[in-house]
Amino acid sequence: MNARNHLLLQFFEKMSLIRRFEEAAAKAYAQQKIKGFCHLYIGEESVAVGAIGCLEPRDYVLATYREHGHALAKGMSPNSIMAELFGKVTGCSKGLGGSMHLFDTHLRFMGGHGIVGAHVAVATGIAFGSTYKNEKAVTLCFLGEGAVNIGGFHEGLSLAALWSLPIVFIVENNLYAMGTPLYRSQHLEDISQKALAYGINRAKVDAANVMDVYDVIKKAVNRARSEKGPTLVEAIAYRHRGHSMSDPAKYRTPAELEAQKQKDPLSVARAALLEAGVAEEELDGIDNTSKEKVQEAVKFAEESEAPPLSMLRQYTYATSD
Repeated sequence: MNARNHLLLQFFEKMSLIRRFEEAAAKAYAQQKIKGFCHLYIGEESVAVGAIGCLEPRDYVLATYREHGHALAKGMSPNSIMAELFGKVTGCSKGLGGSMHLFDTHLRFMGGHGIVGAHVAVATGIAFGSTYKNEKAVTLCFLGEGAVNIGGFHEGLSLAALWSLPIVFIVENNLYAMGTPLYRSQHLEDISQKALAYGINRAKVDAANVMDVYDVIKKAVNRARSEKGPTLVEAIAYRHRGHSMSDPAKYRTPAELEAQKQKDPLSVARAALLEAGVAEEELDGIDNTSKEKVQEAVKFAEESEAPPLSMLRQYTYATSD
């Protein structure tokens, strides 16, 4: 197996883990074991995996509230993420953040952010900070296409361009801002063209193939690391579920959904690996291992304790010492 196919196999393993994790989260939500909001990443796995696969450990990642996949791709433990979804003290945010607020600062995964578009300015600040400290780190900022109309998006890109910051903005265009189709919210069909207003580099990629995502983002990351400034990348993906678990997604037809599932990134990767000579049994084994890891994560979350009431005061009030 050549190096590229070996990398694809690694990406398939990560996408498989994300897919099985999200399916388990959906089941747990239906059983009312997960409360509050829960936004699934099913169908978009190739964006997080392909993009984060370009990074080094020193690099930063920020994402939206649909961030389970990004957290897993950055290396966070399925146990700590699932426990956070369950609201347990063993979760990555001690059970106080939930689905939309996953963090692991040691891995430089700087959240899960629930306010649409606001984290773009935060990501720009992190990129400025890493430049100021001469860390030679790159920041990836993931956002949805619905966020590009928000003020924080334009402020972030404006400053990133002005200071030539080492940051890559990745618009995960899943064609619907909640239930609003793209043509009803964007005058530009090609969102990457918004980069032209700030004089920065741009690119567009169909995320059906994880290797295409990797190739495009790798160029942007290399450019950022060599101090040649930011890039705005539009990745065309498609979420197979509704906006959140409470969304029945009746604004699209079954025929549309079925047509999009023909470009499922896991199916595309699996077909490419089979063509490259990887045995079907090996791919099935990877998928089974993913299921086992997720089952272990659910068991861990179920058996973990809820945060004690004493923690409410601990994170609400400052102490005198």
